[in-house]
Order: sequence, then structure tokens, then C-alpha cells
Amino acid sequence: MRRVQVTAKTREAEDVVSFALSGDGLPPWTPGAHVDVEVRPGVNRQYSLCGDPAERGCWRIAVLREDPSRGGSRYLHEEVPAGSSLRVGEPRNNFALEPAPAYAFVAGGIGITPLLPMIRAVAASGAEWTLHYGARTRARMAFLDELAAYGDRVRVLPEDEHGLLPLADIVAGGGLVYCCGPEPLLAAAERLCPADRLRLERFRPREEEFGPAGAFEVFASLSGQTVEVAATESVLDALDLAGVGVPSSCREGTCGTCETTVLDGEVEHRDSVLSEEERTSGKTMMICVSRARSARLVLDV
Repeated sequence: MRRVQVTAKTREAEDVVSFALSGDGLPPWTPGAHVDVEVRPGVNRQYSLCGDPAERGCWRIAVLREDPSRGGSRYLHEEVPAGSSLRVGEPRNNFALEPAPAYAFVAGGIGITPLLPMIRAVAASGAEWTLHYGARTRARMAFLDELAAYGDRVRVLPEDEHGLLPLADIVAGGGLVYCCGPEPLLAAAERLCPADRLRLERFRPREEEFGPAGAFEVFASLSGQTVEVAATESVLDALDLAGVGVPSSCREGTCGTCETTVLDGEVEHRDSVLSEEERTSGKTMMICVSRARSARLVLDV
């Protein structure tokens, strides 16, 4: 991780503040990327980069103060003023912008953040696009002044004025659908939009039901070790205890840091990153949450 300076802290909406971060040698990033932010030693939270990728040496993130907070948003809102510093990781992108002739962007609340640089890029490319932006109230919608520059391509639809976002109509309009926001919005988008047209990013783990966890064996092919994974521990924890280090961050299957190549065995995917096609292929897994359906997995670690 690297240390960056907080050059500005700005209130963007009710319970939303943005942070401008600067530092020497900041790596480039692409629309949809996020970074780890260390909120206390050993504890990281993931935030989307929502500035302009062309501005080298300056990043922007926006943080919703959550209630109850897991500690990250409250710390950043209350304890990190302009002029202070933060430790951040490298940009990672599990929500990349793909080339297409048309796009429908759908944002719920703080889910606007990864879409902002996508909209900037698509507007510059000349592709057709619209943004449908919802939240409980207008006061909770960040970056409205910035979005106003795009005119009627942006539909601002707070729930207390317009009701829920009209997802069925949005999907019927065609194009790739990029959606980010709270889980009910994402689940509805998954029900209504064909999987081949839908791109999602989750800030929280996908809500799924799984059967009871069982024990299984992992063979770490690079180190030659066989590791027993108990029903009460993750693959990541079992490998850590055995001295097989794998980079990790969220430990809840949302950030993609611990994605590991599967050489043999059947995976029970419990992450919120991989697409259904990627899950079916079984070529990789998020070892912080996913487990084995087979008695043994062979991993490229």
C-alpha cells in the first residue's frame, strides 16, 4: 500500500463526502476500478474511483456514512480531514467498461460512484447512453451538479418523488446495462435483464442460501502442500495457517483480491464478483468465501 494526501474533503450530499487524494507515482486506472483504503491497521474498505482517469496524480473517492457503520465510513467522515493522509492499495477493476454502441447506466444512491468515469468516457466516445439515477430523496444524491452538464441523458429519479426506478422500461431500451447500488436494486436488475447484457458491481455480498459447509482438502500446487480446510474455516485462512500466503482484502467475496486459479476439483462459488459464466467454468474462485463441492481442490498457489 502507498500513502496519499487528502487534498480536499467535500460534502457531496446528505451523508456523502468525497476525498481528493494525491501522491507521487499514482498508477493509472480505468472506469469501474476501486481501491482499498486502510481505515485502521489491517482493516481495509473498498471504494470506487470516481474522478477522471486522465488526471494523473489525483484520485477521487466518495464515501457514504452508513448507519450502522462497520467502522470504515464513520472513521473517514469523522477522523480524516483535508490535509491528513491515508494508505491506499492499487486500483483493481472487476466492473470494466466494455465497448458497445449503447449503454443504460443505473445507479442507486452511492452506486453512482463507479458510473461517473464510465459516463465521462462514453460521452467522449459518442456512443448512445442514458443514466437512470435513484435514491430515497434528492438530498441523498451526490454529484447532481456534475451530472447536470449532460442534460436530458441523465434522469434523476428520487424515490419520494418518482417511486422505484422503472427497471423493466430501462432494460427494454436495449444496450449494455451497467448497474450499481443496494442489493434490492441489483437483484431486481438480475431478474429483469438478460445476463449477457447486464454488468453489476456489489458493495456487499450477494444474498444467497447455501447448505452446511463441510471439510475438504486443498492441494497447493506451487508449494506442494496439502492443506485440510475445516468446515469452520475458509480456504484463505487454512492456507494462511499453512504458510501459503495469498493476497486478500475484503474477506467477504466482493473485492476480487484473492481470486485464485483452480486446476482441478469442483467449486461451490459463494462470491459476489464472478459472473454466472465464470462460475460455471470453474477456472477461478475467491478463496475467502468459496468452498469445494468435491473432496479435493487443486489450486495454483
